[in-house]
Amino acid sequence: MTISFQDWLSENGMEIFATRLREAREARNITQARLADLLTVNRRVYNRWERGASVPQLDTVVKIAQALQMSVDALVGLEKPEAPKIHNPKLQALYAQMDSLSDEDQQALIVLMDSLVTRTKMAKLITGQ
Repeated sequence: MTISFQDWLSENGMEIFATRLREAREARNITQARLADLLTVNRRVYNRWERGASVPQLDTVVKIAQALQMSVDALVGLEKPEAPKIHNPKLQALYAQMDSLSDEDQQALIVLMDSLVTRTKMAKLITGQ
């Protein structure tokens, strides 16, 4: 017998999912309205997920996990959510504020960070380190 994701979540962890969803959103300083907009869902629908009143489709759970930068397993309660591992205190403080940036500024930050990481990797390749 095959069970749907919604049925499994309803039976095994809707409350955990709702709690993890709220905690992850709040940890990233994102409002319900903002996350609903990012996911292109109605704000009332999102609110029902966070209250445990309904369950999103699996593809939406994947999008939520991506938006909240966590694994689907952590989101649905199969594993503990991991805190970002940033050792530099200044970077940690800035990381905590990134979600408050506009989408345009976040995209610019992604491009900048990607170019710095690529440059570092290239330098290591050239120097043989």
